Amino acid sequence: MTVKPIRLFGDPVLRQVAQPVTAFDAELRTLVRDLTETMQAAPGAGLAAPQLGVPLRVFTYFVDGELGHLVNPELSLGEEVQDGPEGCLSIPGLTYDCRRALEVVARGLDMYGEPLEIRGTQRLARCIQHETDHLDGILFVDRLDAEQQAAAMRAIREAEWAGQIPPEVRVSPHDTFGRGR
Repeated sequence: MTVKPIRLFGDPVLRQVAQPVTAFDAELRTLVRDLTETMQAAPGAGLAAPQLGVPLRVFTYFVDGELGHLVNPELSLGEEVQDGPEGCLSIPGLTYDCRRALEVVARGLDMYGEPLEIRGTQRLARCIQHETDHLDGILFVDRLDAEQQAAAMRAIREAEWAGQIPPEVRVSPHDTFGRGR
């Protein structure tokens, strides 16, 4: 199992716009596996590559028993909206009502570079929008109204995890035989 540390609010990588994936290789498939295993271990409904410190346009999701991933997503949002609770693995323990489109059509690619389309409503639509926001350096607290956003920022400052140093990734000077860095 390859569960990775999840980057927390305040880590600069969460505010970067992720780069499009151009290589559909074993490294990308490893990233998708790491995202999936980390998301399920957390547990969470979705996880984007920047949350693992990888600035690429990839996310995984697990909603209502449906497990999947999407590379280089482009969204078409429905006009009807929904308000509902939303949280984030990078902002652990906090949930706020957030407005999202009720329906979404997400088009992109799978980890092999094949075209993929995901149609979602309600919770799946919310998850897809949330994870795509991560790829654009947007966190769900950015979408809250001013009053909720102030409350969220207060709660974040008071959280036991606030101010933790992001995990350092170091390259091993020894041969790992393809099993890590």
